[in-house]
Amino acid sequence: MKHEKLVIVTGGAQGIGKAIVNEFSKGGYTVILVDKQKKKGLSLSRELNEAGGKVIYKQCDVADPQEVEKIFREIKAEYEKIDVLINNAGISKFKDFWEMETSDWDEVISTNLSSVFYFSKEAASLMKESGGTIINMASTRAAMSEANTEAYSASKGGIYSITHALAITLSEYNIRVNSISPGWIETGDYDSLREADHFQHPSNRVGKPEDVARACLFLCHEENNFINGENLVIDGGMTRKMIYEH
Repeated sequence: MKHEKLVIVTGGAQGIGKAIVNEFSKGGYTVILVDKQKKKGLSLSRELNEAGGKVIYKQCDVADPQEVEKIFREIKAEYEKIDVLINNAGISKFKDFWEMETSDWDEVISTNLSSVFYFSKEAASLMKESGGTIINMASTRAAMSEANTEAYSASKGGIYSITHALAITLSEYNIRVNSISPGWIETGDYDSLREADHFQHPSNRVGKPEDVARACLFLCHEENNFINGENLVIDGGMTRKMIYEH
């Protein structure tokens, strides 16, 4: 079995997940990129491997516990332990409250929240002997909302709560668990944003995926092991801003 610094990143083929995969690859980790999108996942892994990184793509529907068990059987057959798990996979599916079907609710909760349980349980079994770090991607919508975001907000609130529950449960194995709550992180055309988009933030800019990726590296650094069961908000100060109509 191999031992090297190993991180698993779910939803790693695009957006915030892609930036996380890139940062950890540059940081000397072997990255297992888990995503449902085969083409994008393979393309990113090939690109980073050619740049000198080590990225392994595994296709998986994170909402399906049987698929999750399958990829962990493959991981356990090759690696003796996991150092970091980043539960980043998620979907933003907003729908009018009165038109939302049970299937819509189930899809969001299963993909965003249930997957955190599935992956954390499997990964923790490979961290029990020597410890590790789990980082869950929550959202500022766990604490504040716009209309018609019930399923998404509930899933992110659940991630916030399961984070501190896991931190206590897994503490005896020296496994730390934290979450990150991003605000507006632009994963599309950053240059097309308006000045008003940037300057409504106390930090005077909209966030970038790399802002979250660097925070993941910070949270899993061994010298930062006194941070446990916490939720780090990365939103340019927006949740601290009182907003009134004038």
